[in-house]
Amino acid sequence: MTASKVLPRQRRGRIGVLLATIVMTSACTVGGEDGIGPSGARLHEWRNGGWQDWSADTWPRDPGSFWNPVIDGLWSPERMRAARDPVKEAPVENAEAAGDADRAPEPTGTETVPVPHRRTAPAVGKIFFDTPRGPSACSGTVVRDPARPGRSSLVWTAAHCLHAGKEGGWFRNISFVPSFNERAVPTDARLSASGARPAPFGQWWADWAATPGEWRSEGTAAGAAGAAFDYAVLHVTPPAGAGGTSLEETVGAALPVAFDTLPRAVGTVGIWGYPAGEAAADGATLRLCTGRPRRGSVTRAGVAMHRVGCGTTGRSSGGGWLATDGVGGTVLVSNTSTASGTSAASGSTAWLAGPMLGASAGSVLHEVSARYGTN
Repeated sequence: MTASKVLPRQRRGRIGVLLATIVMTSACTVGGEDGIGPSGARLHEWRNGGWQDWSADTWPRDPGSFWNPVIDGLWSPERMRAARDPVKEAPVENAEAAGDADRAPEPTGTETVPVPHRRTAPAVGKIFFDTPRGPSACSGTVVRDPARPGRSSLVWTAAHCLHAGKEGGWFRNISFVPSFNERAVPTDARLSASGARPAPFGQWWADWAATPGEWRSEGTAAGAAGAAFDYAVLHVTPPAGAGGTSLEETVGAALPVAFDTLPRAVGTVGIWGYPAGEAAADGATLRLCTGRPRRGSVTRAGVAMHRVGCGTTGRSSGGGWLATDGVGGTVLVSNTSTASGTSAASGSTAWLAGPMLGASAGSVLHEVSARYGTN
């Protein structure tokens, strides 16, 4: 199964634009070594370790305060290996709290995606970033840019992979690695294996990011809070020597996002990501879970989300939920936000939950796209 042919029919709706719900951020223009960040940090000080200061007065969280200057060599293979998924878990019983929730889905397993990933899953990759707890990682998907057809540099992921929500600000040193570990070399062997390439297309650092305002005001690093608005879009820049080629042109794929899609209209989805923590998932291997989404809520406030039974993939935050559009194409309909807590009956994760992408999600994508226009 490939990421370009995943699964059956789906309805696409009209996108409303709700600018008031958007949190957009602009990368500061840095002029040489004297560039100044939003908290007064100088570029040379930042690159020499200043980014590790997470005190309240140096941790920007507001719109326009995003700063993510490239630090060459920071994401070494060893540091990538140390990165951990920022797990979000919701109590199992919360999903049945909403009166309109479907019954819980049955857990299923996952499968390793065939290699090389540049052929089987060209739009999928891994996102690395730093938090106060240390280096972290999520999954991401290259999506189409409405303003730059065929030349997108946009990546879809979960908001909790970029911003701490109401508990803090923007994470740092955010970099997207398309086709990460494309040969699926096991973690223990990856650093020494002949021909192992953790970043075959290089590292694409983010210079712009957007999340919905609801995430910034409600989201938390753990638990279910803000999960219904747990999505984000990055704009990334090519690595040195890439000659300004877009991400889409480099990897050969970018998926459209389908908005206003109800679970019953999706059919089956494939959930892609780099889970860690289970015997068959080391965080370095791309894996796939398939299933039919059901309607549920992971908070007692009752905002509905998609849920799919994926019993061993509870640590693949941000990974794309992909379905077919009915005419042979593949679309993104959600992303992994949170997982159920461990089930007392089975001893494993029962399901994954992803937000329903409505008007606010459409605004996030279109506002990042508009920022870069047709240049």
